[in-house]
Amino acid sequence: MLTVSSVNVNGVRAAGPKGLTAWLAATDADVVCLQETRARHEDLPAALLAALDAHGWHLTLAPSGAARGRAGVAVLTRAEPEAVRIGVDAAEWADAGRYVEVDLPGLTVASLYLPNGTVGTPRQDEKDRFLATFAPYLALRREKAAAEDREVLVCGDWNIAHAEADIRNWRGNVRNSGFLPHERAWLTELYGAGWVDVVRGLHPGVDGPYSWWSYRGRAFDNDTGWRIDLHVATAGLAGRARSAVVERAATHGERWSDHAPVTVRYAS
Repeated sequence: MLTVSSVNVNGVRAAGPKGLTAWLAATDADVVCLQETRARHEDLPAALLAALDAHGWHLTLAPSGAARGRAGVAVLTRAEPEAVRIGVDAAEWADAGRYVEVDLPGLTVASLYLPNGTVGTPRQDEKDRFLATFAPYLALRREKAAAEDREVLVCGDWNIAHAEADIRNWRGNVRNSGFLPHERAWLTELYGAGWVDVVRGLHPGVDGPYSWWSYRGRAFDNDTGWRIDLHVATAGLAGRARSAVVERAATHGERWSDHAPVTVRYAS
């Protein structure tokens, strides 16, 4: 089996001592995609680096060069990547810490941190520009992968809940970024073009499983969450998915991020 996990860590320096480092030491994943790392190489805690080295992880980090302490993505692999690519072929996102992909034998795995918008602000404009750029990038990536007989997996915080089943309080969020009609339509078009939402395929017809819960109120305790941390794959790889779980903390106090790892096992 090939096991791939993805999690938005909400700041790797903060998450490390709260449980991230221990989780990385214990996981049996072959690949881990991290988002919102908020750190450059020189900022990474020594304890985290020591744990990665001790457990045989190869780190590919793509921090935000423009806004230090924001965004940032990474991919951890047991095997050394054959190639690494950062950004999505557009100047605005070349050094934004939003996307990185690595090549493994027969497989490209990417870590994505799609911008989180706010309606009526420049942040939503930024998110919409990214969507406009990212869709054609993925189309080209899928075509290239097919020509190379290679599968592609894009894991990460997509910051869009696609359907009502992907957000507990969908009625209260129909005008909020992350559940806007044009954002949901963008995902629908992506799936119609051949990409597959792996977790939904393994959990059809149910609410969730949610992967993000606000720190405010009792959202976590009441499971008032969003399913926005996705494994989006080419059809061949999606067809090999055997199980998908959200590694939800047992209690609110044991959380080390407002997201939980989403782990999928694929047949080799």
